[in-house]
Amino acid sequence: MRSIDFFLDTLPIRGLLQKHARAFTLIEVLLAIAIIGTLSAVAVPTYSNIIEDKKVSRAIVDIVEIEAAISRFQAEQGIPPNTLAAAGIPAKLDPWGNPYMYERLAGLTKAEQDGKCRWNKFEKPLNDDFDLYSMGKDGETKSLSVNRDYLTESD
Repeated sequence: MRSIDFFLDTLPIRGLLQKHARAFTLIEVLLAIAIIGTLSAVAVPTYSNIIEDKKVSRAIVDIVEIEAAISRFQAEQGIPPNTLAAAGIPAKLDPWGNPYMYERLAGLTKAEQDGKCRWNKFEKPLNDDFDLYSMGKDGETKSLSVNRDYLTESD
């Protein structure tokens, strides 16, 4: 204990010999807050992006698993199921808390398929037999409609 007191007696703090350091200066506190704020401004969005990427990856894995079960059902029965429950797939929520969407397209007329299926940017249906997807973070499904030479989102 005696050596610590000796060290504190001779420790130069801010150019003066003081027995005990009493507090930080306002500049030191503001500098520390600025550094912590800068690090937080970088870390929080990065962490949010990582969490969102993990949710997307989880949804992809879930869809692949559900698709495999639908394909097994289709191989056994010859047609895709009318619902996920008919294929023996339990109700499952995506990482954002929304149910996975399933539409059977096989056996529908062309007009019915056009109304139910989703389209890519080349105006081709994404799937022929069934459509399985997650509504994603916003929980909304936006249908695409053809407007002249390009596709536009309609509410």
